[in-house]
Amino acid sequence: MKKVFSALSVICLSLYVSAASRPNILLITTDDQGLQVGCYGDELARTPNLDRLAEQGVRFTQAYIAQASCSSSRSAILTGLYPHQNGQFGLTNDYEMHPGIETLPAMLKKEGYHTGIIGKLHVRPESAFPFDFWEIKSAKDTRHVRNVNRSTQHFLDSVGSKPFFLMVNLFDPHRPYDAESNQCDGLPEKPLGPDDIKPFEFMGVDTPELRAEVAAYYNCVARLDTGIGLLMETLEQRGLSDNTLVVFLGDHGVPFTRAKVSCYEAGEQVPFIVRWPKGRSGSVCDRLISSVDIVPTIAELVDFKPRTELSGQSLVPLLEGKEPPWRQFVCAEYTAHRKEHFYPRRSIRNTRYKLVHNLLHERINPLTGIGPVRAVSETGAVKNGSSWNVLNPEFYQSGRFYGGSSEQIRAAYAAYRDAPEYELYDLEKDPFERVNLVGNPEVAQVFETLKTNLENWQAETDDSFADSKYLATFTAKTDALCK
Repeated sequence: MKKVFSALSVICLSLYVSAASRPNILLITTDDQGLQVGCYGDELARTPNLDRLAEQGVRFTQAYIAQASCSSSRSAILTGLYPHQNGQFGLTNDYEMHPGIETLPAMLKKEGYHTGIIGKLHVRPESAFPFDFWEIKSAKDTRHVRNVNRSTQHFLDSVGSKPFFLMVNLFDPHRPYDAESNQCDGLPEKPLGPDDIKPFEFMGVDTPELRAEVAAYYNCVARLDTGIGLLMETLEQRGLSDNTLVVFLGDHGVPFTRAKVSCYEAGEQVPFIVRWPKGRSGSVCDRLISSVDIVPTIAELVDFKPRTELSGQSLVPLLEGKEPPWRQFVCAEYTAHRKEHFYPRRSIRNTRYKLVHNLLHERINPLTGIGPVRAVSETGAVKNGSSWNVLNPEFYQSGRFYGGSSEQIRAAYAAYRDAPEYELYDLEKDPFERVNLVGNPEVAQVFETLKTNLENWQAETDDSFADSKYLATFTAKTDALCK
């Protein structure tokens, strides 16, 4: 009998030690945030808390999301699969994941985790995400960052003895850019105005309307940083910092033309910071990583095997400071935002060059842009309400271009609207992707290599849109729905 009790005691103790050693997980996303963070070199961004988080963890400089559209990006974060694999091709208004897709909260719940979400989920079907706790379902309400912190405390009160997984989704710095975006509940204390900032350099355009929106954007960034500081303070006060993995990233880049809903760098590259108490601190990693790497990373740290083969790689070796064999390129995609914005593209980049494949290049991009700077027909109005048409000849003569050749900037907007089949950019010499090198014999081999690697990635990940018949059928169905 004593031997039986002894054996049971060993089993119970081993289970306890296993549960106690598993990390808590706090996954923080911001909505439409690009690299506008102080520790990423942006001098206008007031982000002391994110900067501190980077000092305590690993800051990834070459991090990419799977698709620069909210629902699709979040689906990849929560499944470890690209949107073309999980079925969330665009926003939940028109698309949802395929049946049977396994999600991170479902995986962790099986492992005994208490799971929660604060803010929007924005992936369908909701039934695939069996969260134990959900507060502040309205996305915009998370601008009230003190309320978000209170909800976090409510969640922690409900955890009990289990390890936890909490996803906090902050709406900032998403549109609309209104009075509340500039200051909400007194945050930020000193909002920036149009004269305090300069437009994003990748846009190459300067208008009063653009300056006003960019100022509001930076005010949102300052506020979300305060919210993240409150979350870190709560972890510290509750003695949870030493056993909590913190992952922070933007769901995609800024909500302006040639960024969000594109395959350009300003849409796909995001801030990505990981604080793991057992990992490195104050370090910078330049490896190419993707948001599909999050689920494999958590699976390794928690020690479980997902039911489905995932597309990403575990970041654990990088967090430990090791130099493992690593991917030489990273891929991303865009299929649609709303169904009427269906315009599939695929992208691949290595450490220097980027290739974009526009699958429906024979068509005009149905989304003329986001925000006050758009690319419409050249004969369209210079200014239509609060929007400026960059392609209008009068705008071309207006002197509102900056940070580069007006011809190159205008050509970049023209390519966004009326895309060629392929676009190839030298990101070292041309970080804002304005000079398409396709056809340049000096980089012909680069083009062929990236094209082959992109095609191989599509084959390996079962991208149905690489099949011309599937693409034609899906396009016809989408056209019919949009009539």
